[in-house]
Amino acid sequence: MRIISVERRSLARALGLEKGDEILAFNGFPCVSELDYEYYSSLSNFSMTIKDCRSGETREIAVEKEENEPLGLRVEKSESSQKIRTCHNRCVFCFVDQMPKGMRDSLYVKDDDYEMSFTCGNFVTLTNVTDEELNRIIRLHLSPLYISVHTMNPTLRVELVRNRFAGKIVEQIKKLVENGIELHCQAVVVPNKNDGEELAYTARKLFSYYPMVKDLACVPTGLTKYRDGLTEIPDVDKEYCEKLLDLVDSLNKEFGVNFLQPADEYFIRAEREVKDEEFYGSFEQIENGVGMTREFLDSAEGVLSEVSQKRLKKPKTVLMISGVSAKKINEELAEKVMQKIQGLTVEVLAVENEFFGKTVTCTGLLTGIDISNAILKYIETHKKPDEVILPANTLKEFEDVFLCGMTLKELKKRVGVKIAVNRAGGHGLIQLLTK
Repeated sequence: MRIISVERRSLARALGLEKGDEILAFNGFPCVSELDYEYYSSLSNFSMTIKDCRSGETREIAVEKEENEPLGLRVEKSESSQKIRTCHNRCVFCFVDQMPKGMRDSLYVKDDDYEMSFTCGNFVTLTNVTDEELNRIIRLHLSPLYISVHTMNPTLRVELVRNRFAGKIVEQIKKLVENGIELHCQAVVVPNKNDGEELAYTARKLFSYYPMVKDLACVPTGLTKYRDGLTEIPDVDKEYCEKLLDLVDSLNKEFGVNFLQPADEYFIRAEREVKDEEFYGSFEQIENGVGMTREFLDSAEGVLSEVSQKRLKKPKTVLMISGVSAKKINEELAEKVMQKIQGLTVEVLAVENEFFGKTVTCTGLLTGIDISNAILKYIETHKKPDEVILPANTLKEFEDVFLCGMTLKELKKRVGVKIAVNRAGGHGLIQLLTK
């Protein structure tokens, strides 16, 4: 890792470090990425192996300082940190394998990078992690990590993940938690495979490490229409989801804590209310679709409670875009808004996913093509709305581009209607509706 700059009057300057010098190791361990630098430079005592930019020779530097005192260095990004460690598995439920051709390249990247698990909360399987790298995780205290466990039955995990090393997860988790690494886990639940008694076994095995294993998210298998040649996996119905939620409740009662965290999709398909806020704790699994509905509703209703009754001088119609699964929740929220704002008509347009297939019902996987077609069809049979509200999770983060490649600008031009993007969840939606 090359040094980009050295601050004046810094500890690094006093140690004789210069721009262009290269950090090879800390305490004798190779400097693999910025995480090594960030960890060791936070300590009060450590050694650095430096390659001199002038002579090319290496030397050892002993560092003694106050804990968290900065060294005063800027280092360049390592080559390893610029490359995403990819997945070596062939999971029977892999969503990337169900993507159509011709989409942007980044959508086909199967990441399985333990550094990104620590820094970004990405879920990883650990099947591509060597014993040396597992020791590095422990040494740098990369905690918490987010682990795709799926099952604690080694034989079944090999079958589901289709990687001969997948069964090592039992020993890996044991070693991590015994060395102080906290874990958030998930199981993508495949009907008739790792559900039922297998799920109960996995939950009990993981809970034996509680509280180092913080929770276990239960996530439904995502199925698109592009499954030709792939393992046959049945979709789930209301009865299935009811049974799974009953099992979750039973196990959580047995544990005495809400250890199992089912995805919102199960509640929606079972036609049950999502759990109260306290069930989800700190919403650690919200990016997994766990507790997202509760957070959205509580946020929206908190703002709505402060909105005064009023009547619009001019009637206004707003069209809310939604996935099929969120239709009922959005309709109930829209009704509450209309009771507050006289003259405001809010209609929820639940867009069916023609692009990926109608089995995909979440809002975040809607494409610009399907949204624009649905809006144009609505306009043909209804009065043109004054405004369309579009959830930001249909767009790429930091870029107004849909999964299909259509841009927000192109959508606006195609439908000819004012479009507002809700980028602030439940409270953002209420603010847009009541402004």
